[in-house]
Amino acid sequence: MLASVQTGRQARLRATLDGDETIMLAAWRLMFVLAAVVLAAVAANLFFIIVTVNGVTYLHIAQITLLLICCLWLSWGFNTAVAGIFSRQPIPAAPKELRHTQSRTAILMPVYNEDVTGVFARVAAMIEMIRQTPSADRFDFYILSDSTNPENVAEEKRVYDLLLAELSAAGRLYYRHRERNIGRKAGNIADFVTNYGGAYEYMLILDADSLMRADTIIEMIARMDADPELALLQSQPLIIGRRTPFGRALQFSAALFSPIFSRGIAALQGREGPFWGHNAAIRIRAFAASCGLPSLSGKPPFGGHILSHDYVEAALLARAGYKVRVDPDLEGSYEEAPANIIEYAKRDRRWCQGNLQHTRLLAAPGLKLWSRVSLVAGIMAYLASPIWLLFLIVSLLDPVLAPEPNYFPSGSLFPVFPQPETTKALLLLFGIFVLLLLPKTLIAFGSALSSSRSKAFGGRGLVLAGAAVELVLTSILAPIMMMFQSKAVYEILIGADAGWPATERQDGRMPLSTAFKASWWMVLAGAVVLVATTRYAPDLILWTLPIAIPLVAAPLMISLTGSPWLGQLLRGTGLFTTPFEANPEAVILASLEWRTRLARLGTEAERPHIATMERSQVLPGPA
Repeated sequence: MLASVQTGRQARLRATLDGDETIMLAAWRLMFVLAAVVLAAVAANLFFIIVTVNGVTYLHIAQITLLLICCLWLSWGFNTAVAGIFSRQPIPAAPKELRHTQSRTAILMPVYNEDVTGVFARVAAMIEMIRQTPSADRFDFYILSDSTNPENVAEEKRVYDLLLAELSAAGRLYYRHRERNIGRKAGNIADFVTNYGGAYEYMLILDADSLMRADTIIEMIARMDADPELALLQSQPLIIGRRTPFGRALQFSAALFSPIFSRGIAALQGREGPFWGHNAAIRIRAFAASCGLPSLSGKPPFGGHILSHDYVEAALLARAGYKVRVDPDLEGSYEEAPANIIEYAKRDRRWCQGNLQHTRLLAAPGLKLWSRVSLVAGIMAYLASPIWLLFLIVSLLDPVLAPEPNYFPSGSLFPVFPQPETTKALLLLFGIFVLLLLPKTLIAFGSALSSSRSKAFGGRGLVLAGAAVELVLTSILAPIMMMFQSKAVYEILIGADAGWPATERQDGRMPLSTAFKASWWMVLAGAVVLVATTRYAPDLILWTLPIAIPLVAAPLMISLTGSPWLGQLLRGTGLFTTPFEANPEAVILASLEWRTRLARLGTEAERPHIATMERSQVLPGPA
């Protein structure tokens, strides 16, 4: 009886604490949203006062509306960064006894026409690292192939056989190829859950370019064991292995800034955290019961299979009452990234289509409010570019069509308004620069002032120099990325389907001809802007140069930033050094060694009896 009384008291205490946490989280989210709205409203009001000093036109209304949306999105990102900088939310580690978990976990690597040697090298490295732990017999690896290229499929099977023999991995490493890749990656995972999921408590979903430290994997599963309500635990994957200037800038930016932004997301997540599709642990029974995805009515791009399934699956788990969480303290989680802007834009096109599909899911019954907010944020991540583009176009048209007087005196870079409009214009300009630059500036200086963090990046000078160069490079490439994303949104709106192209992650050379073929239309757009501004609004020419020049030079910029040779030159200076490059972890070194080793191994005929024997023991895998 005493035990039941104590249990009841504990339950009431837990309910009281949960209620207090819910109230605090609601207040924190309300402050976050109100701050974003207020910042955007102040910017729009200042702009309204400035542009309507000589009367209101339809162009002014369009400008103000577009700026309001843009500033709301900028404020949202700014507040996320600020929340991350100042958040001190504790993230409890799992109890030590749970690190020797008895729960079985399937580590899944879905592949689709990928670099076979790289994929299996990463898997081999993780198997080696996990074998060095007491929990090794609780983890199985699955290569889930959706490859459609017969050469890729044949190579996957050949290297799989080699790896089985090299690692003696019978019963621990499995390979499955689907003849029909229905549902793409989400369908690939669903097929595993349906046919093999019952043998496991958890699945750790990776991407073909993922790599994770063994103790990070074990810690994630231990945290899942410690909280039965936790259905999905997302780590913060950081980028490694890039050699081009574009890839190295992405790598540096992710290492320096992403953990802080993730802390901001974690501070707001509650039970409705994010899922980024990979490097995340999932409770299989919860996933199987809650995450069946519908096929949307109609044809792609808005109909058919859901491309950005991760956001939706996180929302469905939260709807079912489970916790979805990102823990930014989980280190040792890595991925690669496209090495050049063209491959980045190709992947972005698919993500854009998937996120815009979510417009059809916003009203889905039962979704939590913050899950809907996350879906809207994902949509805005791509709509922001065409909205900025429209704002720039309308702003260039305004001085041409606006009534007199002209507030750009000859030879003046800045407009001259009657007081106090000039002061307000400068205040607005300063405010936008603060929203854009302050978070990264604070993170960079904070990292430079931290002796341990700055040392990991090569020293204080390299931290600040890298952050400054990354900011300049990002600013130069911003118009190019804006045009790629605007084009993607336009194509989707007119009904063009991107499909699911394979991502090329190799650091190959980017010829100028290839870059021109992908961006000639940007060159034309930049030239039109320069000619039109020179002819119709010459006083604005200096304002258009930061946009027009990168567009005119887009092929050259794409080619240069995609050059491995130039990237190696930057590396020699120490610029964009990351902790994982300066002091690579064992799993990273092991993956590089395995890549070399697999490339050296002979053909399938060299070990036919071993490979065939081991393969026959492990396929089709546990039921």
